[in-house]
Amino acid sequence: MKSNASKALLVAVAVSAVFLAACSSGPKNSSTFSRGNAGQVQSVQMGTIQALRPVTITNDSRGRATAVGATAGAVVGGTVGAAAGGVAGRAISGGDTQAVEFTIRLDNGQNIAVVQPGSVDDYRVGDRVRVTNDGTTTRVAR
Repeated sequence: MKSNASKALLVAVAVSAVFLAACSSGPKNSSTFSRGNAGQVQSVQMGTIQALRPVTITNDSRGRATAVGATAGAVVGGTVGAAAGGVAGRAISGGDTQAVEFTIRLDNGQNIAVVQPGSVDDYRVGDRVRVTNDGTTTRVAR
């Protein structure tokens, strides 16, 4: 049987993994930018929302965070029980994120679709929006 000191060490490692996973998460909304994005030139286009739908961004595409969550969840699970380990693993890996899929008609006539974290309740069909793109990431904002 493991000593209490060993269990405490394992829990400390799991808690540290939570903070590391949180730091590796992507933007939470259209007004959150990473330090690396500050000061970068982005193209800006205006458009009108044609359709919205709620979608879910799964954590599967963030392999590193998923692996951290699974490992830390297993550590916590072995320490404090399987149920707690599952909950901890989900929290550590970030779980799924509520998101919006926008269909937007840009002023130049082009139709685009963009998925980003957020809620469909924050937007309406017909809203004028600003679409920014830095060559990698596209964001929709009012």
